[in-house]
Amino acid sequence: QVQLEESGGGSVQAGGSLRLSCTASGYSYSSMYCMGWFRQAPWKEREVVAAIYTSDGWTYYADSVTGRSTVSRDHAKSTLYLQMNSLKPEDTGMYYCAAARAPGLCQNTGTYAYWGQGTQVTVSS
Repeated sequence: QVQLEESGGGSVQAGGSLRLSCTASGYSYSSMYCMGWFRQAPWKEREVVAAIYTSDGWTYYADSVTGRSTVSRDHAKSTLYLQMNSLKPEDTGMYYCAAARAPGLCQNTGTYAYWGQGTQVTVSS
């Protein structure tokens, strides 16, 4: 059974940083096609923040976080990270880790079959 558990969220002031972690269990990292971070603000649709293709490490970033965020993974720890810097109030939302076994566009929500419960990020001005 695939399980994803996020951690690292919290409340920070604008300009601050957070590192989110996603610990995976129940599968081998290499068996997944891509992994991603998504966020959902109140009354908005879930959107991609960053994604990584597990085969070669190619990454995708949403325009809104490009230059401020870095997605990375630690195979030995089966953990996916999202480092976010220069946070803005508009970064506020619930952040979800997701994994996709079947090929597809890693920046698309519909590609992912497995989701964590989310970790809340709140950025105050």
